[in-house]
Amino acid sequence: MISLYGIRSCDACRKALKWMRERDIRHEYVDIREVGLNTPLVNRWQDSINWQELLNRRSITWRKIPECDRNEMNRDKARALLLHYPTVMKRPLLDLGSRIVLGFSESEYESLDLE
Repeated sequence: MISLYGIRSCDACRKALKWMRERDIRHEYVDIREVGLNTPLVNRWQDSINWQELLNRRSITWRKIPECDRNEMNRDKARALLLHYPTVMKRPLLDLGSRIVLGFSESEYESLDLE
């Protein structure tokens, strides 16, 4: 099952959702603001892609995190931040099971052959 993680107020997430729906691609949408994240899931993502890529350092959430918690970032600290502040995650995150895709690019989604 294809899972799309994001938040409803995110423009890129809405574009990705619209793209999936227009093509009748079966998927599960997970609103991370409502559901949150869990350790096994974040660990799997960190094993699939660079942990630094998961953090959205431009987000409002990132700017609200105390500077002392953002300093000396490493994989473990990033995991803890994602679990405590799920909206600091780069969005949308498309989880294909065997591959993780961050952000929305119509051309990249087209190349995935999701149907």
